[in-house]
Amino acid sequence: MSGLLGFAFRLSKWANVFGGIILTLMMLITVTDVILRSFGKPIVGAYELVGFSGALVLGFSIPFTSWVRGHIYVDILVQRLPQKGKRGFHAATRCLGIGLFLMTGWNLIKMGADLLKSGEVSPTLQVPFYPVVYGIGICCFIQCLVLLADILKIFEDQYE
Repeated sequence: MSGLLGFAFRLSKWANVFGGIILTLMMLITVTDVILRSFGKPIVGAYELVGFSGALVLGFSIPFTSWVRGHIYVDILVQRLPQKGKRGFHAATRCLGIGLFLMTGWNLIKMGADLLKSGEVSPTLQVPFYPVVYGIGICCFIQCLVLLADILKIFEDQYE
């Protein structure tokens, strides 16, 4: 069990670091574009690059944010449940999350394959869409691992 927990942690941490690098590049592109615009020489395709970057940052940050429970968590009703009820509620919501992210990841991978086959690219820079879609799909599968690790922690009394 600890092997799966460690693997899920390392994978989500790696994804978060990658997302942080993309966020830094996105900020650099934006700042550079704003500065160059004042000189009348904007970065061609900056809007596209920032859009792709934003999608990647969002996708790659979800698993680690979930691991450290950095998302909004409203638990007014859950706090009133007995310990067994809390465990069941948390396990059930994690199972629903796994189902949601499995379906989302699978459909994103299928969509990426369609985009690869069609050769669809961005209008200005001609950057293909499929790597971004594949990346976010993979992040959905990493999120499934994180949610599975949460379920294991719940039943080993390591959660909360």
